[in-house]
Amino acid sequence: MSYKFVPMNKKYANEIAYNWKYNGIFSFYDMTADEEDLDDFLNEENWDGIYFGVLNEECELIGFYSFNFEDDIMWLGFGLKPELTGRSLGYEFVISGINFAIKKFNYRKNYVMLAVALFNKRAIRLYEKIGFQPIEKYMQKTNGGEFEFIKMKKYL
Repeated sequence: MSYKFVPMNKKYANEIAYNWKYNGIFSFYDMTADEEDLDDFLNEENWDGIYFGVLNEECELIGFYSFNFEDDIMWLGFGLKPELTGRSLGYEFVISGINFAIKKFNYRKNYVMLAVALFNKRAIRLYEKIGFQPIEKYMQKTNGGEFEFIKMKKYL
């Protein structure tokens, strides 16, 4: 599958925020699960050059990406449309996002980072398959509680 990365817009942001609902424990990733995260995601001032919608060959929204930089290190954030999760699309989706960002931002560092909730074993297995390595565990307040996350690093 080929992906097209386009700047985030109000239509895509609202679709993701209000219509994408994940099942079971993965409802943790619903945008409406955390009011502060929802407000940040819907704030158009936060989108410029950071948030991108991901379209398939039929120009349907199937995912999103955010690319944040801390001390010149790229941190990836992303989501795949709920109906598409668990269908072995993650590997290509993540690799495509990394490749897009390297070109888009002329990224010259030799690694990228991401963080994932520790309970999401399926995602962690995928990231390890892609070459991400666990770096450190930490607690993060989100979704009305405190959850354990893991930082992961992938050398390019």
